[in-house]
Amino acid sequence: MADRVRTYAYLLLYIALSSGQIFFNKWVLSSKEINFPYPLGLTLLHMVFSSVLCFLVTKVFKIMKVEEGMTAEIYLTSVVPIGAMFAMTLWLGNTAYLYISVAFAQMLKAIMPVAVFILGVAAGLEVMSCRMLLIMSVISFGVLVASIGEININWVGVVYQMGGVVGEALRLIFMEIFVKRKGLKLNPISVMYYVSPCSALCLFIPWIFLEKPRIDASGSWNFPPVVLALNSLCTFALNLSVFLVITHTSALTIRVAGVIKDWVVVLLSALLFADTKLTIVNLFGYAIAIAGVAAYNNHKLKKEATRRTSDDKENAQSVQLTSPSGPNK
Repeated sequence: MADRVRTYAYLLLYIALSSGQIFFNKWVLSSKEINFPYPLGLTLLHMVFSSVLCFLVTKVFKIMKVEEGMTAEIYLTSVVPIGAMFAMTLWLGNTAYLYISVAFAQMLKAIMPVAVFILGVAAGLEVMSCRMLLIMSVISFGVLVASIGEININWVGVVYQMGGVVGEALRLIFMEIFVKRKGLKLNPISVMYYVSPCSALCLFIPWIFLEKPRIDASGSWNFPPVVLALNSLCTFALNLSVFLVITHTSALTIRVAGVIKDWVVVLLSALLFADTKLTIVNLFGYAIAIAGVAAYNNHKLKKEATRRTSDDKENAQSVQLTSPSGPNK
């Protein structure tokens, strides 16, 4: 009973932090009170903060352990591409909040499985099938309907959000290649420990040329440090909540929680932000897209379960073949 309560608590924490962080970022970037319309700078701050905290948690206080096995070759060929795509995803995704509503941005994110599948087929990680083609068509149709129902559509914001989706899809593909071909499995805190500094560097270079001159021209660096530090701390807490959820639940539970979180964000944003006006067409299209996403998640989970069962059988057969025979009498 206690374990079940703890699991539900972790799930609620993940949903609350994930939803809250989206709203927090939107408020920081769009609020006139905060006056910080710099998504690149905000994302850079998150990565620097995460790098420092990961170092403190793993190396100074040693609350968590960093997985061993990282080499310079693996870091350059795997971690650097993942870090670059992670930086791209966060940068473009946060920039989209300056142009489109949180709800519409969340609806556009539903296209993610389509991007992951197409890139996976191109990379040889996925196989095209009639079933998957149908699922991808349902998701695409749902996102299209949701877009048609958007009242205040801004195509600049759509482009930024789609760029973020492509970046996240590439990151997931690189992660799969990282695990399958390199054979190195890292827990989430280890991933953040290695990826955050790389992402920070990838963000720092464009920040110097794109946003720093704008901040200098405004003549003001007087941003609220407490708000920005709290925002960065919430981002780190979100990453830790993902670690707790992954540790204490199944893959299916995480995916279901993700779908619930998406709906919470869409519905709550209509109450919290004036730029969000949901329509029946919006919600109908998003419901179709989410149905497609649910079918995609179910297909992936069955595929993973089948592969795991096959691996277990092969290992069992290997043990039988290599086990010593009894003494001859």
